[in-house]
Amino acid sequence: MTTILAISNRKGGSGKSTTSVNLAAECGARGRRTLLVDLDTQGHAGLGFGVVPERDAPTAHHVFTSPDFDLQTAIRPTACAGVSVIPADQLFDGTTALDRSVSALQRCLRSPDIAARFDLVILDTPPSLDMILVNALAASDGVLVPMIPHALSAEGVRQLARLFFRIATTVNSGLKVVGLLPVMLNVHTNHHRETMQDIAREFGIERVLTGIRTDIRLAEAFAARKPVRDYAPLSRGSADYGLLADELTAFWQADAAPAADTSS
Repeated sequence: MTTILAISNRKGGSGKSTTSVNLAAECGARGRRTLLVDLDTQGHAGLGFGVVPERDAPTAHHVFTSPDFDLQTAIRPTACAGVSVIPADQLFDGTTALDRSVSALQRCLRSPDIAARFDLVILDTPPSLDMILVNALAASDGVLVPMIPHALSAEGVRQLARLFFRIATTVNSGLKVVGLLPVMLNVHTNHHRETMQDIAREFGIERVLTGIRTDIRLAEAFAARKPVRDYAPLSRGSADYGLLADELTAFWQADAAPAADTSS
């Protein structure tokens, strides 16, 4: 069964696109057939793989503007083994949406054709509270929340948690929090440590992942339109995103394991 993972935070600039691109590359390298869907109209996730939509070409946002849209027509190959991308429509503002239901994206992503082609779908979501973010959470199995360890990003986590609860109690009871991911992390900065301690107390230490350290190579890789594992494979950023892929693999394996029989 295809796993759908939303990368979300209500705070902009929290590392969603960087995480989406580099996690997709790591999962593809591990043999998971991975589709990255760019739902943020900034289009950064597509750019991270050098994928720019041609004029009038199908995009992820055609799900909401074209009845009976075939999502497969928007899939673009990348230079990374095992990874494909659906780019965003950078001009989409919601006014042309014909399907505003919470299940529009789910219907496309849960199609037999997508299930046959991909093991993992990663959704790079917008920070704004709109129908795109609601659709992404309604379609997903889990949410990964990147956050810069400072107060505003932490508030974005709290706002997302309220939306998560609403979606999980109404339209998607199977939605899980996969983890909170500190990015641009510097453990020698007091404010970073204090913020993560507050988040751990509020949401549970078990939800906090190891994190992504500050590394200029991550920004350079985006400028080169490559994942960091290809641009700088020996960098801290590459090592940290590799560890994240391992942590998420362990999470998915544990989640898929049958519960132990305690009846005897």
